[in-house]
Amino acid sequence: MSKTAETASAPAYFSVWDMHSYYGESYIVQGVSFNIHEGEILALLGRNGAGKTSTLRSIARIGDPEVKKGEIWLDHQPIHEMESWQSAQAGIALVPEDRRIIQGLTVQENLELAQIAPPIGWSIERIYELFPRLGERKNQEGTTLSGGEQQMLAIGRALARDVKLLLLDEPYEGLAPVIVQEIERTLRQIKELGITTIIVEQNAVAALKLADRAVILDTGEVVFDGTAQEVLDNEQLREDYLAI
Repeated sequence: MSKTAETASAPAYFSVWDMHSYYGESYIVQGVSFNIHEGEILALLGRNGAGKTSTLRSIARIGDPEVKKGEIWLDHQPIHEMESWQSAQAGIALVPEDRRIIQGLTVQENLELAQIAPPIGWSIERIYELFPRLGERKNQEGTTLSGGEQQMLAIGRALARDVKLLLLDEPYEGLAPVIVQEIERTLRQIKELGITTIIVEQNAVAALKLADRAVILDTGEVVFDGTAQEVLDNEQLREDYLAI
C-alpha cells in the first residue's frame, strides 16, 4: 500500500484521495479528496455543473468519466485498481438519477436479477418489508411504476447486493413532496442500519438534515469539508456555493 493510500484509508472506512477525472479532454473532477467513516451519510453538494455526479460515477468506476489520477479505497480495498463490475462486487452500489429500471421485467424480476451472482445482500422479503409498495406491486412491470416507486425499486435493487457504500444521485428528483418525505423516511431507516452513504441532491437542505457530514464542490474542486450542521448554520457558505 502506498504512503498516500495509508494516509487516505486510515482511519476512514472510505476515502477518495486526489482524484482527477475527465470527459474526453474536459477536466471535470480536479483533485477531489475526502474521507467517510463507516455508517456515516455524506451530502455531496454544489451548484449544477460542480462535478457531483461525475464524482459519484468516478467512485463507482463507471468508465465515463475516466479517472486519470487518484486513489479510491473502501474498507482497505483499492477501488481505483478495479473495473466497474469489480467495484460492484467490492460493495459499491450506485443508484443513478434516471434509476435505470430494466424494461420488460417485473419488480420481483428486477430484484432477482440483482442477486443473480454473489455477493448477495438483503433478501427480497426484507426489501419488501422496507418498501411495502414494492411487495404490493411485485408482479407489475418496473418501468410502469410511479417515479417514487421506481426510486424505491432502484434503492431496493442496490440493497439486494452486499452493499458497503451506497451512492445516491438525486434521489428526490422529480418526486412530489409527499413522496420525497417517504423516501426520506426510508433513507433514515437505512442510516439507522449503519449503511455508509453518499447522497448528491439539489434539495441541499433536505440532504443536510439527513447527513452527518458535507462536502461542497465548486467547478470540480472541494471548497468545504465539514459537518452538515456547519453548512446549515453558515448562511454565507450556502449563498456562495449552494444558492440557498
